Amino acid sequence: MNRSVKRLLLCGFIVVIFIFILASCGNEKVTSNNEDQENSKNTEENDDTLKIEMMAGLFTEVPDMDNEFFSELQERTNTELEMVWVPDAEYDTRFDLVLASGDIPEVIWQLDFTKPTLLQSIDQGAFWDLAPFLDDFSEFPNLKNNITPGIWDYVTRDGHIWGIPRSRALIEPGIKIRKDWLEKYDIAIPKTLEEYKEALSLIVENDPSGQGTIGVAEGVTSPLMIAFGAATPTYNEEGGMIKDTLTPQYTDMVEWLRGLYKDGLVAEEFSGLNGFQRQDMLRSGRLASYTYSIYRDFPWTEDIKKIQPEGELMTLPPLEGPGGYTAQLAVGSSGAFYISKKVPEEKVMEILHYFEKTASEELTELAYYGIEGVHHEIKDGMKVLNDLGTEQINTTSMQPFTPGYKKWAEVHYPGASKEENLAKQEEVAGYEKLGKQNPFDWLYSSTWVDVWPNYQSEFDSKVTQAIVGDISMDDFRAYVEGLRNDAQIKQAFLEFAEAYEPYKERELQLD
Repeated sequence: MNRSVKRLLLCGFIVVIFIFILASCGNEKVTSNNEDQENSKNTEENDDTLKIEMMAGLFTEVPDMDNEFFSELQERTNTELEMVWVPDAEYDTRFDLVLASGDIPEVIWQLDFTKPTLLQSIDQGAFWDLAPFLDDFSEFPNLKNNITPGIWDYVTRDGHIWGIPRSRALIEPGIKIRKDWLEKYDIAIPKTLEEYKEALSLIVENDPSGQGTIGVAEGVTSPLMIAFGAATPTYNEEGGMIKDTLTPQYTDMVEWLRGLYKDGLVAEEFSGLNGFQRQDMLRSGRLASYTYSIYRDFPWTEDIKKIQPEGELMTLPPLEGPGGYTAQLAVGSSGAFYISKKVPEEKVMEILHYFEKTASEELTELAYYGIEGVHHEIKDGMKVLNDLGTEQINTTSMQPFTPGYKKWAEVHYPGASKEENLAKQEEVAGYEKLGKQNPFDWLYSSTWVDVWPNYQSEFDSKVTQAIVGDISMDDFRAYVEGLRNDAQIKQAFLEFAEAYEPYKERELQLD
């Protein structure tokens, strides 16, 4: 064998060895990757963190789910919350679109127990019946004992439980007014609706904001309905319980609002404004009065003071109207969570246990005050939010909770002092004695659910037209009378009367 051939054979051998080494390294790398993937898979399988996809309302900027507050919540509940945040002003529209699409998140919140699209989806099998899972509540003592008494009734029908209700204080909404403007023009604190109207008239006439001061920026409100008696059970000749919006008392309230509008005390564009826009009018110092949760007097006063240093909000004591007082007691629940039927049966139980944890005393305190030393400090025996607490703890942060019941939760503000909160409590003390609920916040009629969507838009339009004077009150009364005499709506009235029977002797437990 000559030297050239030997050289070629040696080179070939070296190349083969090199390829073999590369192949070995490649196989080692693949093996290593496979081992990493297997280890990662085993880690995921051993991770018992519960992931929950949840759609809820957004009342602030979109929060950071990794901030101190949400990190603590998720750590204590061993969950990873995948929140679908929807701005409050858009929520109902988005909710209906989601239901129509059929692509419902694992957990979805709805404020209105009687929302027709919700009830229709329940009837169509879109959500789990939770009664078999909850059974006798022996596994869920917090959901049984810690939440507002009676609120499971709102999500229960014919033995089926369709949602997990969210506790909320019964004393909640109140009519706010600029206290500093009352004092500036020597106006006594109103005690009746007519005195309230006179106060608004004086304020608007004097224009203390210098921006074209507006009296109110809303039309129909729940406290007004209570004050006019629209929520008081009213029956027709057949014994049917007339829906609150179709009572003669409701029409009287519309006529009263028409008078406010005629006198220039209501924002011209009121029917097109959403909640955020109305709140901005108030916080920017242009609006005299607004109806909302009582505790908001504190933070909104601070907002107003940035523009008008003398600004101060107060909640008016219950105002006497022709059919009651403006002391509406809430239903004790801010809606409920509903679990999509797409969720596997075994995960339904896990989600219920998550809400059981949030209803505990410990997590309820977290919901309202956060972590001591991080979100709040103890002053005079009360938890007072610091700057981080004020930033991270709010209506939005409360959304993933079914918190325990707290009587003064919508009156006390954790950023206020003990003295300020007790003074606010005294300011609204009359709500305990005079307050009433609206039973139509929870009563169910299958006929109403089927029929009313055909009239809802037209009815809302007619109400606005009557308030702004585009149609006469005689025309509005005739329109409502026609609806009351509709055969299907009469059938709904009978169903409402039957549904109301168990609640006739109901005693509210405010403590």
